[in-house]
Amino acid sequence: MLNVKLICVGKLKEAYWRDAVGEYEKRLRPLCKWELIELPEARLPSDPSQGEIDAALDREGEQILRHAAGKIYPLCIEGKQVDSPGLAKRLAGAMQSPGAVSFVIGSSFGLSPAVKAAGEGLSMSPMTFPHQLARVMLCEQIYRGFQILGNTKYHK
Repeated sequence: MLNVKLICVGKLKEAYWRDAVGEYEKRLRPLCKWELIELPEARLPSDPSQGEIDAALDREGEQILRHAAGKIYPLCIEGKQVDSPGLAKRLAGAMQSPGAVSFVIGSSFGLSPAVKAAGEGLSMSPMTFPHQLARVMLCEQIYRGFQILGNTKYHK
């Protein structure tokens, strides 16, 4: 069974986001070994300098990379846009070797260069989404990917 990790910087504060992610977690558990890892966001002053932001991203990146396993897919605006069947193909490839895949959602300042360099960047859209919504959307797309691989009617 494929080990799927979703590594996120920050927690979901609103119950409706947690409920939505929880629904997809419930659906994913029979399909893969699902693990959601929430890492603390680095504390920054209200008007941080670029140097402070870069240092915070580096600290967050070290934590992310300690938890990542297998093929790493950082979500970033400059990443490659793929459709749902394309994501399903990536899941199928991860099932081969080493049997693990890690998706990463960074903080509001993004991801460190080290995290981006560690894998294949993916972009959901050229539009910007709140990280909470991106997490729900990614969970749904991972679930959809498994449904595509299972040839179910979920994906039309």
